[in-house]
Amino acid sequence: MISDLVSLQFDYATKSFEENFETLSSLVKKTKKNSLVLAPELCLSGYSYEYLEESAKFSEEIFPKIRELSKDRILSLTLTQKKDGKFYNNAKIFYNGDEIYSRAKAKLFSIGDEPKYFQSGKIQDISTINIDKIKVALLVCFELRFTKLWDKVKGADIILVPSFWGKPRKSHLRALGVALAIANQCFVIISNSSDEDMASSSCIIDPFGVIVGDDNLDLLSVPYDKKIVKTMRRYIDIGLR
Repeated sequence: MISDLVSLQFDYATKSFEENFETLSSLVKKTKKNSLVLAPELCLSGYSYEYLEESAKFSEEIFPKIRELSKDRILSLTLTQKKDGKFYNNAKIFYNGDEIYSRAKAKLFSIGDEPKYFQSGKIQDISTINIDKIKVALLVCFELRFTKLWDKVKGADIILVPSFWGKPRKSHLRALGVALAIANQCFVIISNSSDEDMASSSCIIDPFGVIVGDDNLDLLSVPYDKKIVKTMRRYIDIGLR
């Protein structure tokens, strides 16, 4: 059973892969047992296009340690990975030491040149998964803007949004997150980079649209009560179960 919902928020774009993993590791270890922990998009490498080979290699090497971090908790992040000569921004969910979900980011951000370097994933791979009878789904950063994709995660109890979202569009990140939480009557966890040109704005939003967030914290945590989702869906019945 999930005890807490956790959003991580730290800067990593200009730091080494090893430094970023140490930051991730130290923060995850501060969380309670059975927490669901979300890290920012590509939190180990950032969008280091000139070092994609090295980034993919590091992802492979560090994989066992990431699995180890997920023992007694749920951990979600995205990693640069290479398959058949192509690079992917792969979203992962680990639970009790095992990888239980993986898919490539389907909507790539053209303003940031992402499609030039990464291969897009398949929209049909976006889905909800069950973790201890709790429905969890994931939208990666730019995917949050596509409301048609919200149908793919409809009915989820918790939606994860790992992000590398720019400061000029800061208000959009929170607004879309709140709208998704209210529309789907669920919890939304946003985890974003706090690098200088990034929006921060990491937060945990409940089904009523109430936000817990602080741009000055590197770890945000709230107790998880699945009854809140059920209560909201009974209180305002829009057909979600």
